[in-house]
Amino acid sequence: MTFVPPQESTPEPFDLGKELRALALATAPRLFAVARIHPYEGTDEADVEIAAWGMAHEDGRTEVIAPGQRLVLGSPERAEAWFSRSGVTAQLVWLGPPTVASLDPGLAA
Repeated sequence: MTFVPPQESTPEPFDLGKELRALALATAPRLFAVARIHPYEGTDEADVEIAAWGMAHEDGRTEVIAPGQRLVLGSPERAEAWFSRSGVTAQLVWLGPPTVASLDPGLAA
């Protein structure tokens, strides 16, 4: 009978950078833009602008940044309502989930 030793597996060394990147991706808030749609009177055409950027957290809390404004709201839909005024309609534009993280600020998009 031949003895076959169990295959040795050496554990990978702990990589703090890898762990930090994975944690950041797993807990990142959902990002969105608030677009404002300005209809041209008497036509079916409209002008569009990005009025603000927002982050929606897991608990629903939403932070929105616009020129000269910083809002903390209960939901992303409240941001949409906040920017819909005087015949102007706001719409949320959701960005896709993050897939890459870096510790180097030069590599950030």
